Amino acid sequence: MTQPTITWQENDKTKEAIWQSAADNRPPKKIQVIDDTLKADAAYKLVCEGTALLWRGDFQNAKHMAQAISRRIDNRYLKPKARHKRNKEQIVGGPVSPKDQFHLYRKSQIERARTLGMLLVELSGDYQLLYNRAPDITAACEHAYGKSENNGTHLVSLREILGLIGAYEWHKKGVEIPQLGANITPSYGVYSPVRGEYLELVNTAPIENVDVAFDIGTGTGVIAAILAKRGVKKIIATELASRALVCAKHNIQKLGYTEQVKIVGADLFPPIDAGLADLIVCNPPWLPAKANSAIEQAVYDPDSQMLKGFLAGVKSYLAVNGEAWLILSDFAEHLQLRSAEELQQWITDAGVTVVQKLDIEPKHGKASDTSDPLHKARSKEVTSLYRLRAV
Repeated sequence: MTQPTITWQENDKTKEAIWQSAADNRPPKKIQVIDDTLKADAAYKLVCEGTALLWRGDFQNAKHMAQAISRRIDNRYLKPKARHKRNKEQIVGGPVSPKDQFHLYRKSQIERARTLGMLLVELSGDYQLLYNRAPDITAACEHAYGKSENNGTHLVSLREILGLIGAYEWHKKGVEIPQLGANITPSYGVYSPVRGEYLELVNTAPIENVDVAFDIGTGTGVIAAILAKRGVKKIIATELASRALVCAKHNIQKLGYTEQVKIVGADLFPPIDAGLADLIVCNPPWLPAKANSAIEQAVYDPDSQMLKGFLAGVKSYLAVNGEAWLILSDFAEHLQLRSAEELQQWITDAGVTVVQKLDIEPKHGKASDTSDPLHKARSKEVTSLYRLRAV
């Protein structure tokens, strides 16, 4: 597929480069070349007005500029005084509700992604940063983009570059999974199981007479691997995202479970010829909101579509005396995005019932971070594994 190109004016010349975006974002229409003589306030004003900024100078100073712009976004959306003055969502005469606070938080996240995405850097044809004090990112770029097929330079957002550097470090290091006694290797654009309390639920929930299991939306393949380690003979793990399919297959092969686990591309349930399952596991996105990137699709699910789809279809895929495990946080309930009554109604409408609910409290850093805008809701969060059986 031909990559789009982008042009800009620099030193009285028209220059052209390949536009690089893993998220398939459109290239900006207007570019201004800047360096560290431009003040952060002026830079923030330009990007808010829709002008992309192509950095020239030291790479570390480019990172400082990104941090300065990010602070201005926080000041606009999340500081109390700014919230009262600038946000129409503020409820006059009363406190901000958890739901309103969440939407303000998401608005700041989206604004941060859009705004920081307007600060650009230039790469050589072989993915080298053309800046002083810049790291070697060739391997990280090839991991995210594949081998470069072009000799020309590339323009890409600094935010994306920093993201793929971090993702590649996790890919090299891996994420330790105590339940496996091994590491899982996440890939760029695939949600990493760094928050792993739900895996302990999968590892300890009662499991008897399970020969065939389905893992719906496998991601890195970590749940399928835990089921295999627990002795399930045959596991069909489904996934829709192409990057996750490759990632899951890599992890299952690396862990030595290819005889037990088959990774298939599917939207929710496997093809009908897969038959019925004694156990069907699903860990859907926990928050009913719009995802703004591929990796956010593991967290945000508009109108709880995957959750509803799983519940609506699971009964027809269960073998006699089969069981479904729904893994879900109540974070959405504390944010007033979904009620416990709604979830229970969806379960009832699906023709299944809860035979046991296993709970675990989160152990991640944000649960105790009082500076987090959503701390009040996070501090109450509980992750649960619902054991469901057909009525």
